[in-house]
Formats: sequence, structure tokens, C-alpha cells
Amino acid sequence: MNNKMSEKISSVTMLIAVVAVIASSCSGEGKKKHIETTDEKFPLGRVELQALSGSACVAPSYIAKEKGFFEQEGIDVTLVGGDFETNKVGLATGRFPVANGDFGFFPAAYNGLDIKLIAGLHQGCIQVLVPPGSDIRTAKDLAGKRIGVDEIGGSPMAVTSVLLANNGIDPQKDVTWIPFPRDILPTVADKGNDEVDAVALWDPWGPLAIKRGYTVLCDINTHPLFAGKYCCFIYASGKQLKENPEQIKAILRAFQKASEWIAENPEETAKIVIEKDYVANTDTALITQLLISYKYHSKHDHTNRQQAHNDALYFSQELKKTGFLPASIDPEKFVEDFYFDVLAGEPEVNHGEKSGHELGNKHE
Repeated sequence: MNNKMSEKISSVTMLIAVVAVIASSCSGEGKKKHIETTDEKFPLGRVELQALSGSACVAPSYIAKEKGFFEQEGIDVTLVGGDFETNKVGLATGRFPVANGDFGFFPAAYNGLDIKLIAGLHQGCIQVLVPPGSDIRTAKDLAGKRIGVDEIGGSPMAVTSVLLANNGIDPQKDVTWIPFPRDILPTVADKGNDEVDAVALWDPWGPLAIKRGYTVLCDINTHPLFAGKYCCFIYASGKQLKENPEQIKAILRAFQKASEWIAENPEETAKIVIEKDYVANTDTALITQLLISYKYHSKHDHTNRQQAHNDALYFSQELKKTGFLPASIDPEKFVEDFYFDVLAGEPEVNHGEKSGHELGNKHE
């Protein structure tokens, strides 16, 4: 190889190297810029929340997502589906930083699941019903009967157990619990079926069954044992509370904004959750009425936090009667450890006083 050829090859090699360096540099800068932009928009990270259940009572998750409240708080949230067990495991491992949950989490916490109850969400979303023509007239008539629920240990079962225990019936011995998939459960007690004598249903399936002639034994929105008290709470992963407390606070603030927005805009909320296929029903009037009945707070302050603590204590005492929590439990000590006020000491803010833009452009 002569000198001229060597010089030419050397020049080409150097040119390729320079181009590669420039390309690599540009690619790196572009990638870095993308990461910085993402971090600036979502400084508190990306998380998953289990919320896709088909129920109207998870509306704050839907509205916080659709109206941009999670984004305002610096979090990129993906809503996913799943059952009670996946929610528990997700909280325990930290996959889910928070969960919209019910009484089923009380025994889980007692048995060592690393979670905290951090807020109340709403009231009244479960009914205990009997089919048309049933000879069951009151809760006392449920002794010896078969009761259909969506899952063993879930909230409809817990609610029915509280009802039974306060009517002299041992929920562990005096009735038979039969679990069914949630999409099948609303019809298993229909005329012609002989599988269960009563059902405990979430909204909107309970009200739809009532429209088909079912009789209400207990509606927790109005029944004296439950009326005015939270049925759904917000729980936080103990792991994430330790590692990412600011993220937990931000998610809670987003839920509060969503709850306040729902309180002011129930019909628009119904339209949104129906249009986006979040709920298993397309009756806007029905979903609107359910959202109103849940009594979402129009503002959040220390009184809401005190209610969450008080209701947690009340239901711990009630669940102790049912066997969901052991007879040896000290409810006050349990709640002292279980309830955690993540916003304690922070200035109280009425999110409704913020501008329309900050509240998701509600008037657009």
C-alpha cells in the first residue's frame, strides 16, 4: 500500500470517527434533553394505581387522571385493573403507592401487611339485597341462608357481616358465603336460580338490581350502622411512605382535588366516566345520583382527617364483633398504629378556591 492510499484511508477513518462522535453526542444530548423534560414535568415520578374496577366509587381516580390533577402534582399515573389480592400485594411491595380501598384492608393490616390508612374518601356504595318473591324480610331472616359476594374477605362481605352481627347472627357460623365473579353476581339470585338467597353488591350493580325488583335489606348510605361514615378509604404503602413521602402526599392532594371537583360537578363527572368506559353502566342519571349520594367533600381540612380516624375506630370495633378482626384486638391501639395523617402540620388549602385552569379548566 503506497503512502497516498494510506493517507486517504486514514483520512476516511478519521472522518467516520468524527461523524460517529458527533452522532453519538447529538443522540446523547437529545436523550438527555428528553429525560430532563420528563423529569421537569413529573418530578415525583411515574406510578401505577389499581382503579379499573367498573365501579362508580372509584371516580376520584378517574377524575384525577382525566382532569390532570395527578399531573398538576408532578406525577404520571397509569390506572390498572386487578382484584383485592393484587391490590394488597401491590401495596405491600410498593408497586402501588396508594389504593382506594375498603374494610377488607383492616384485617390485612392487623395481620402484618405494611400499609397505613391515610384518609377517608366517601360513603355509601354497597347494598345487601334479596330477589323478588323472597320470604326474607329483615336482616334477622338471613340466619342459615346463602349469601353471594364478589370475594371472600371483601368489603361487601364485611358490610354484611357487620349487619348480621348486630342482628344476633354469627357471620362465621350461621350463614354460608358463596363467592361469584362480579359480572355474574348481580343475577345469581334471580328468579329461576337456586344458588343463593341474598347478595351483597357494589354500585352500580346494587341499584340496577333494585330496578329489577330486588328488596333492600341494607343500604350503607342510609342504614343506621353505616350512614354518614366512610365506606372507602385511601391506603398507602408503608414502604413508599418511608421512601417517597412527598409522592404519597401529592397523590392524596390529587384525590382531594378530584373529590372536590366531583362534589361540584357530579353530572359532568358521570358523563366523563361513562364516555371513557370507566364504569359498567351508561345511565348518566343513575351514575350522577350515585356520585351525589357518596357525599364527596367540597373542601378538605382537619375535620375530614378526624372523621377518617373516628370512622376507622368505629369499624374496627364493628369488625371485631364479626370475626374479621380477632376478639383480642384493642381497636384504639390498632387504629393508633394503622391511621397515619400524612398531611399533619401542612397548611390547609381549599382546592376549590384555585383558578379554573388549576382545577382542570372545569368551565371549558
